[in-house]
Amino acid sequence: MKKYKHLYIALVAVPLMMAGCGKKFLDVNPQGQQSQLSALTDTASPNQTLAGAYNSLYFGGFDKTTVGFEWVMMTDVASDDADKGSTPSDFSTNGAGDIDDFIVNPNNGIVLNVWNGHYVGIARANQAIDVINSNTGLDAATRSRMLGEARFLRGLYYFNLVRAFGGVVKVTRVPQPEELKNDEFNTRASTDTIYQVIINDLQFAADNLPLKNDPNTAIGRANKGAAESYLAKVYLYLKNWQKAFDLSNDVINSNLYSLVPDYKFIFREKPVNGEGGNNNSESIFEVQTGQNTTSNGISPLFSNAQGPRGKGGWDDLGFGFNDPTQDLVNAYESGDTRDSATIIFIQPTGGANTGTILWDGFRIPTQDSVQNPRYNYKAYHSPIAETPAIDGNKDNKPKNIRLMRYAEVLLIHAEAAAMLGNTGDADKYLNMVRARAGLAPSTGSQANIWKERRVELAMEQDRFFDLVRTGRAGTVLRASGKNFIDGKNEVFPIPQQVIDLSNGKMKQNNLY
Repeated sequence: MKKYKHLYIALVAVPLMMAGCGKKFLDVNPQGQQSQLSALTDTASPNQTLAGAYNSLYFGGFDKTTVGFEWVMMTDVASDDADKGSTPSDFSTNGAGDIDDFIVNPNNGIVLNVWNGHYVGIARANQAIDVINSNTGLDAATRSRMLGEARFLRGLYYFNLVRAFGGVVKVTRVPQPEELKNDEFNTRASTDTIYQVIINDLQFAADNLPLKNDPNTAIGRANKGAAESYLAKVYLYLKNWQKAFDLSNDVINSNLYSLVPDYKFIFREKPVNGEGGNNNSESIFEVQTGQNTTSNGISPLFSNAQGPRGKGGWDDLGFGFNDPTQDLVNAYESGDTRDSATIIFIQPTGGANTGTILWDGFRIPTQDSVQNPRYNYKAYHSPIAETPAIDGNKDNKPKNIRLMRYAEVLLIHAEAAAMLGNTGDADKYLNMVRARAGLAPSTGSQANIWKERRVELAMEQDRFFDLVRTGRAGTVLRASGKNFIDGKNEVFPIPQQVIDLSNGKMKQNNLY
């Protein structure tokens, strides 16, 4: 199979190599070995079914990433919410600063790793679908549920890819090795085609997955509410306001989700007085890193990479990347409780006992002891009050990653309502989110909802794509000092390695 190596790399779907060698793609159960068939059908252990497909959510870099650290660097840092952080030279060889400054080129390492990770995840989902469909021993309900989960993951990954790159390669089946030279796997499908793949996958998931409270829905697994929430978001991007409204309305009317009363508890590992913590009442879909017990089962660097980086000789918390900007600080209204729950503000020098005291009592030394004045509180995982780092390696902190929250569904509903002229729902659902933040009611105008999305979802990898989809990216990002070029920087470059290994069949994005 060596003669196909360049084609496998072009797709960067490494598990495809395994497809011709027995489909050994699941990489299931870090605690022991398990066959692909038993892993797929072991309903007594629902957290292990489809484990290989779900484990792709934990990729963090430096060779591939999905929703982990390098995805954070490519999205938050591209926006006006965050700067690269750390020292100017840190992570420069992978091009983090180039993303911040919008001088990113097709050889950027972060861009390549994001492409890699998402296509590995897609390949795993495709292979799961292949095994499920070929297993005649599954009952119809189990088959539909498992197919729904696999297609949900594939739809999620394609949604990330199409927003980041525009049209990409469409791979919705496991190809045979001899097919990999075909144009199908070496050329880009249109943006519209990829969006149709996403819609088909998420609609199938919504039609076939049980609700959150169903006994067949394990914690952290895709369910009907997650599929409908993401599908509503997809339609928001496509400006299909009615479908975005209807789908978000279904999630709201399910009465299975509610806002965590105190915003600062959402991102904790454990509930506080019954509020928040992992998989709380507001959680619609999040990465279950805390359920894994080996370094292969978590999202490396996610928390530690965003922790304060010391320069004064003390035991620092992390690498100091993805630092909230002053522009983000200025976006919060007076009295908004979300700013102090989103941003760690480092106190200025003032004596031996000054510094920033975090929620767990940990004290960060003063500004002269750390590289940056602000850090991402949502990524903080306590070294003293939460589950210790895996194997004592602080890079591997078991921090669940919140990907979709009920608050976003409310804001999707509000925006769709505003665009449909339904001022009652636009006001109502916007102000549910504002009330939780301690703010007075506001009018549910498009501009107000966009503003609310920024401060509600800050540092959650959403802002850059929001600016692009609403047509504000150039104006806003240039005003914040970035070198954004209209008609170019709305998407990232296709990795040059991918283009080269396709023998030039893969075409580059405009102006790169």
